[in-house]
Amino acid sequence: MDSIDKKIINHLQGGFPLCENPYEVVAAELGISGSELLTRIEALINKKTISRFAPLYHAELLGGGLTLAALEVPADRFDDVNEIVNSFPEVAHNYAREHKLNMWFVVATEQAERIGEVLADIEQQTGLHVYNMPKQEEFFIGLKLEV
Repeated sequence: MDSIDKKIINHLQGGFPLCENPYEVVAAELGISGSELLTRIEALINKKTISRFAPLYHAELLGGGLTLAALEVPADRFDDVNEIVNSFPEVAHNYAREHKLNMWFVVATEQAERIGEVLADIEQQTGLHVYNMPKQEEFFIGLKLEV
């Protein structure tokens, strides 16, 4: 990753313009061409330097649902349960924690009522109780990781 890639990553963490030619606007701010910006973003994704470049949507405002959930998974079943949970397209991400509730995941759905159905299906397929922890209040934390 060279200095231009670092500038791109640092710059894009601060937002993206909503206009007719956003890549051209960002490229001009960075002192490169729009085509170079697109090529570099694609290369960063292909090299897995970044996992994705996409907007974050507020699911609830779009009529969808979003919740944080957790499972208490026996150590000897962790990999199998992980595979089951990750098989659901509604599971946005899943991670292990050092806690009694050792598997945490986010479920995002197009319709809010689908959350309960997905969690029930996960319970049925794993045989484990899913702890549903829906958001009670939203906080914005502007996390920016400089590279």
